[in-house]
Amino acid sequence: MQLAGKVALITGAGSGIGKAASLLLAQEGAKIAALGRTEDELQETVTKIQQAGGEAIPVCADISHPDEMQQAIQTIVNQWGRLDIVFANAGINGVWAPIEELEPQEWNKTINVNLTGTFLTVKYAVPYLKKQGGSVIITSSVNGTRIFSNTGATAYSCTKAAQVAFTKMVALELAKHRIRVNVICPGAITTNIDESTEQRDLEEIKEPVEFPEGRIPLTDGKPGSSEQVAQLVLFLASDASSHITGTEMWIDGGESLLQA
Repeated sequence: MQLAGKVALITGAGSGIGKAASLLLAQEGAKIAALGRTEDELQETVTKIQQAGGEAIPVCADISHPDEMQQAIQTIVNQWGRLDIVFANAGINGVWAPIEELEPQEWNKTINVNLTGTFLTVKYAVPYLKKQGGSVIITSSVNGTRIFSNTGATAYSCTKAAQVAFTKMVALELAKHRIRVNVICPGAITTNIDESTEQRDLEEIKEPVEFPEGRIPLTDGKPGSSEQVAQLVLFLASDASSHITGTEMWIDGGESLLQA
């Protein structure tokens, strides 16, 4: 087991990439703090881990609320006495709309969840990561890093670009404490994040582009899976990536190379 004895916080653990990563990291020996806002989904993830012989607890919190995240980290440390891995994965697509139609409160919500939520998750975990070193993995996206053709996704793409800058800044700051910080940039992955998307009046502002053989070259258009992304998370959480920090990794089947 690559992660035996390690404690991992995974946000957005109730579904999609977060759930797949929780199950895989638990299989490799990590104790999992499954964090999210939907108690039933979290409990399902935790139950699956426990049924497979692993150890996990559900932690209900909103990543954009400082007090809730501070309490969440304290709950984890009270339970296991340490924290080694942080997978800051939770996020929303938010509202995709022409810039003049995007309301300030819609912009703010996406920024608060995706960017401030990442900051709070890492900020409150750092004092415990410093005690023995560890790994932070942040979920960004191909949008805002390699792809800019998803017209209307301005708020979302800005948060994803900012997460990459955040990763590089924090990676250098924390390197002396043996804390590695990396960021993954998934492309089209089969998850339920689209449920957090509202698209309005995009037809008139989108540039028409057609990919007759599909948007993902490696798979002829078929999206990737959460389990494939989880394998990358496991690599970055484990000692196999012990000399990698401040690095973004795209996992998109070549999608972003085709449609930048």
